[in-house]
Amino acid sequence: MLRELLYALAGFLQTFGQLQLFFLRLVAATPRAIWRRFPLIVQQVHNTGALSLPIIITSAFFVGGVLGLQGYDNLSRFGSEDALGVFVALSLMKELGPVVTALLFAGRAGTALASEIGLMRATDQLSAMEMMAVDPIRRVVMPRFLGGVIAMPLLAAIFSAVAIFGAYMVGVVLMGVDLGAFWAQMRESVELADIMEGVVKSVVFGVAASLLAVFEGYNALPTAEGVGRATTRTVVISSIAVLVLDFMITAVLM
Repeated sequence: MLRELLYALAGFLQTFGQLQLFFLRLVAATPRAIWRRFPLIVQQVHNTGALSLPIIITSAFFVGGVLGLQGYDNLSRFGSEDALGVFVALSLMKELGPVVTALLFAGRAGTALASEIGLMRATDQLSAMEMMAVDPIRRVVMPRFLGGVIAMPLLAAIFSAVAIFGAYMVGVVLMGVDLGAFWAQMRESVELADIMEGVVKSVVFGVAASLLAVFEGYNALPTAEGVGRATTRTVVISSIAVLVLDFMITAVLM
């Protein structure tokens, strides 16, 4: 039992070290990639960002609606229904917006990145690039990584905006909260620091989810089972990483 735990710990440390080295390679290749691979980066922003909008918008509207219902129910017990706008805005911008967006991003865009790169590994496309003296990190991995990092904060902002609209529809239109109080208290209470906390979280989550997706895809076993396992690991590890990083960032900023 102890030997198995030691082997598992050694495997984890080895994989974590490989992930750090992989990230350093991406960081070193970023300036040149932005200059030489800009059209590919724009294409990947579209693939990871624009194509994720349907699930982001749909989920955001109903998350905002649930926040509106729950917030109204809880605040009405203290006669503070007019503070619904503040409750919803702070919950979304500081916490739920970045976290839920990152989880949806990992489930939709992250799996797409991992499976796409993993399939290229299984069909020897990456090996063919290396034989032609083309670095697959710069040609394949880097644009997809940067596309995910850029798209994630934009998706988080859209999620928060749509969710606030969903809370407005439930709280003001359905439950009868005063329209002026809903928006006025939100405008007066939400500060720039609250917005920046959400921006910082969304950027960090974007880096983590994109890095894990391309890493798992690039290091996938060149078989159908290997690609499927890499895709599954991407969702699981990215979700755990997002929640752990969320706690760490919140603790530091508070």
